[in-house]
Amino acid sequence: MRTNHEIDYRIYGEELQFVEIELDPNETAIAESGAFMMMDNGIEMQTIFGDGSQQQQGSGLLGKLLSAGKRLLIGESLFMTAFTNAGQGKKKVSFAAPYTGKIIAFDLQQLGGKIIAQKDAFLCAAKGVSIGIEFQKRLGTGIFGGEGFIMEKLEGDGLAFAHAGGYVIERELQPGEILKVDTGCVVAYTQGIDFDIEFIRGVKNWMFGGEGLFFAKLQGPGKVWLQS
Repeated sequence: MRTNHEIDYRIYGEELQFVEIELDPNETAIAESGAFMMMDNGIEMQTIFGDGSQQQQGSGLLGKLLSAGKRLLIGESLFMTAFTNAGQGKKKVSFAAPYTGKIIAFDLQQLGGKIIAQKDAFLCAAKGVSIGIEFQKRLGTGIFGGEGFIMEKLEGDGLAFAHAGGYVIERELQPGEILKVDTGCVVAYTQGIDFDIEFIRGVKNWMFGGEGLFFAKLQGPGKVWLQS
């Protein structure tokens, strides 16, 4: 059983998408400020400090301030908006993508309870999902990996939605399988993926190949999401 709220959804559109979330009575979705598009009558909107997750609720005031403050490092705001179905029957609320690209649905229960994503990727989620930060463990990856030292961390067992520019493809890597990609194309990956960098060999390749000095190297097992 899930500890996070259970929600149903449908994604609409091609280049500029939005996600429609269906809430049963007393169910809640949380969203980044500015993501709201429309909602049915009977849904109550409330601005909350942080993400409203159980991790945050279990901490004191200082813990809540630190948790919310860390979100500033990943391009998110201190406050989020909670949308709760306070009426009878099912109600719908929709959230729109901020720019051209694709919305990705993560079922965290099926993905090991944790996704690591590029900064500012979060769009919305079921209440209970924690939105935090993940530090790159390797110095070289943080400097040359294309995502910086700090990435976004989504934890829980509910549904979470992220957005990335361009077309998004999902790849599943087997144990030991390696995928080399452009450093700017990594959107997200599961916690079993080893994210590292590899120097492009050959003077002519890095001087005239137009791809820079490094590949991002992703090694399985796990899933990765890449953007064009």
